[in-house]
Amino acid sequence: MRAQSVVGAAGTSALFLAATASAEQAVFQATSLTAPFIEQFNEAIPESRWTISRATKQTPVGDETFSYVGQWEVEEPEVYPGIAGDKGLVLKTKAAHHAISTLFPEPIDPKGKPLVVQYEVKLQKGLECGGAYIKLLTEDAKGEGLRAGEDYTDKTPFTIMFGPDKCGSTNKVHFIFRHQNPVTGEWEEKHLKNPPAPKITKTTALYTLIVNPDQTFEILINDESVKKGSLLEDFTPAVNPPKEIDDPEDFKPETWVDIAEIDDVTAVKPDDWDEAAPLMITDAKAEKPADWLDDEPEMIPDPEAEKPEEWDDEEDGDWIPPMVPNPKCEEAAGCGPWTQPKIKNPAYKGKWSVPKIPNPEYKGVWAPRKISNPAFFEDLHPSDFTKIAGIGIELWTMTEDILFDNIFVGHDASQAKKFADETFHVKKPIEKAAEGSLEDEDLDQPSTLVDKIRLKVYEFIHLAGFDFAQAVKQMPEVAAGLAAAAFTLLGMILALFGFIGSAPTKVKQTATIKKTPASETKAVAPVAPAGEEEKKALEDAGVEVPAAGVQKRTTRSAAQ
Repeated sequence: MRAQSVVGAAGTSALFLAATASAEQAVFQATSLTAPFIEQFNEAIPESRWTISRATKQTPVGDETFSYVGQWEVEEPEVYPGIAGDKGLVLKTKAAHHAISTLFPEPIDPKGKPLVVQYEVKLQKGLECGGAYIKLLTEDAKGEGLRAGEDYTDKTPFTIMFGPDKCGSTNKVHFIFRHQNPVTGEWEEKHLKNPPAPKITKTTALYTLIVNPDQTFEILINDESVKKGSLLEDFTPAVNPPKEIDDPEDFKPETWVDIAEIDDVTAVKPDDWDEAAPLMITDAKAEKPADWLDDEPEMIPDPEAEKPEEWDDEEDGDWIPPMVPNPKCEEAAGCGPWTQPKIKNPAYKGKWSVPKIPNPEYKGVWAPRKISNPAFFEDLHPSDFTKIAGIGIELWTMTEDILFDNIFVGHDASQAKKFADETFHVKKPIEKAAEGSLEDEDLDQPSTLVDKIRLKVYEFIHLAGFDFAQAVKQMPEVAAGLAAAAFTLLGMILALFGFIGSAPTKVKQTATIKKTPASETKAVAPVAPAGEEEKKALEDAGVEVPAAGVQKRTTRSAAQ
């Protein structure tokens, strides 16, 4: 047996034993990553940094007001739970106004830096009509802090609004930012053109927004890019107004003629113009083809049709075979009574109308003259957003139990990706398995920690076959694990019995996934194929040897 085979067997087995305990069930652990703001909702609301609004909200029409009476709770999901102990902020009340906010430890200044906003949404009961977006709230220009807390409303200024919204024809991921005109001092919302559609599922969805200092942006859903563009080109109204505008005091003169053509008043209908002449006439020159079959019908009863055995003439009436095209007609020019065909009437002219002639007084299409735009400015760096003081979630929805979790606001997209790897990508396969909706690509890829370790070991062995030093350099963590496990008794025993070999074959699973609680599911180590001699020895000893590369999983039912 080759040395790399011994190391591979020992490494696979040792790493599997070390990983099995933690692979039984994912348990929540707070992240050790750092960023200007990370929220995982580890505390109940009264003890947390979040404040529920007690303000009122006035309707757009009339004096009627609504209080933010919607309830919030920090709790674990009830639908398709993922990581044990992983809690989120849950909007609890149907058909009610909700508002909650928090301040950052220090205002975040995006000027000259990338800005990354990322969070999870779990629509436990779907989304009938409502939003699941968040707002990055604007720091007061005077440095007096944010008008939020118990006074937080829909009127509280925000810098960015981002996230899904669905109701009626609205079904999009909002990306809106507020921009101030430096000339007039007015604030204006800039809305993304052609925004992407959200993921309306009862499993967790991850929304990520990245805005770069070069004025580009990218939106990702479930870590996949769905929209890219420019702050200067893909928003309406545009960030920068036009240099020139129509003169509001310029009006079209009363004498201006913008009719290009007029009727020719000198024109007279010709005497030979026959408006009654038909469009089509009979072709008098046409003659019946010599092989035309006048006595043959175009359709005949199907000679191969037979009356069904269950047909009852008394109850169903006389049976009539279906009609089919007469085969004799296909061989001849045609069947049935012959008539002369129609042709277009060469004398047809239609209804006469007065012809048009160019208008000698035509001056062209009138347009107001252009003047310099008094409100013109040019901001080439709209990504230098105003300082951000905190986060607000202000929603009305017809669907309750919307869960928010793992909010990240910072400047490093790679840190946001690591955060997603610790959170979203751990719970995603667990939730999908509970839902019974694992996609083909999920089933075709190694889904457990054991599978991933096994494939890593085989990748290392493959590289080592060409250049061992280069394999160690490219995959030092695997090399270290294999070296540490190579001399264990378990590894040597497995190596002697030949529990290593070719890389495991990925088996496409097509069977329906049975929903089983995570606590009732036990993973069994993938077993590499034994050699023919070892396999025979094992079978003679009464040991069952599984097929090569097939991963076994056993599930204990609740009754067991």
